[in-house]
Order: sequence, then structure tokens, then C-alpha cells
Amino acid sequence: MPGAATSQVEVTNISQHGFWLLLDSRELFLSFEDFPWFKQATVAAILRLERPVPGHLHWPDLDIDLAVDSIEHPERYPLKSKL
Repeated sequence: MPGAATSQVEVTNISQHGFWLLLDSRELFLSFEDFPWFKQATVAAILRLERPVPGHLHWPDLDIDLAVDSIEHPERYPLKSKL
């Protein structure tokens, strides 16, 4: 059986422009322009974040799943929701 996950993810700051994640030893920024699904979300919903497997993040209250690569390289994923 696999052991307990040791990699961590945490929302460290939220501003009017987006929010920052601490993912392992990296800090990543999710702008509301690139990730508009979060713009109207509550702070509690943004803070409730899961990492089911490496390379994948899930916000259960918002039903949002993102590949870490899409956060690191949003230019590679040009399709966005029109909110």
C-alpha cells in the first residue's frame, strides 16, 4: 500500500487579482484573468483545496480540477470560461 502523501499545497494569499499557492517548495499565482472560475468564489471555497495525486489540484466546493501544468503555463491552455 502506498504511504501517506508528503507533498503539500496551501493557499497563502488572496488579492483582488488572484491568489497564490504554495505547492511543495514553489509559489504559484492563479490570476482571476487566467482562471475566472475563482473570481466570484468565497474565500472558504478557495482555501478548501485538495491534491489527490501529484500534478493535479481539486477544489471540491467549486467542482474545479486543474492540472498543475495549466497553472505553471496558462499560455498552453488558451480555452477559458466566458464568465
